[in-house]
Amino acid sequence: MISEYLGIDSDYIIIGLAVIVLILLILTIVNIVQMRKLKKGYKVFMSGKGAKNLEDTLIKRLNQVDALIESNDENKKNIKELFTNMQITYQKMGLIKYDAFNEMGGKLSFSLAMLDKRNNGFIINAMHTREGCYTYIKEIVDGNSIIVLSEEEQKALNRAMGKAE
Repeated sequence: MISEYLGIDSDYIIIGLAVIVLILLILTIVNIVQMRKLKKGYKVFMSGKGAKNLEDTLIKRLNQVDALIESNDENKKNIKELFTNMQITYQKMGLIKYDAFNEMGGKLSFSLAMLDKRNNGFIINAMHTREGCYTYIKEIVDGNSIIVLSEEEQKALNRAMGKAE
């Protein structure tokens, strides 16, 4: 028949089939052992350890997620409040040091401009002389002053607004 047609002895075919059956039997036994281990692990997982079951664990984790969501909402609220407050704080600064009088050295006088996001704020001008130190303040609204600014004060204002000097 087929063995005569292929020129193979039927004994070899039977031995080959027996080897294949033996290999399949070994694979089946390995699969059965692995399935038992898997079932045992599943039972342990579902029963829990020390009177703690899966439902308790899930409830605990869901409560933690709820707490994180609340915390996230609180953080968003705080960030929004901080952002609102940042709009009115002094964010820009320009400082110019100079000699108010040529006889003095060391550039002890200065003009300091402090502005918020909308370029509102003030300029402090401190002039140091031999007799003492005199301090003046000028209000800035929308980047301009009602009172005429000195050259140093204008430089400090331009520096605070990011303009080229």
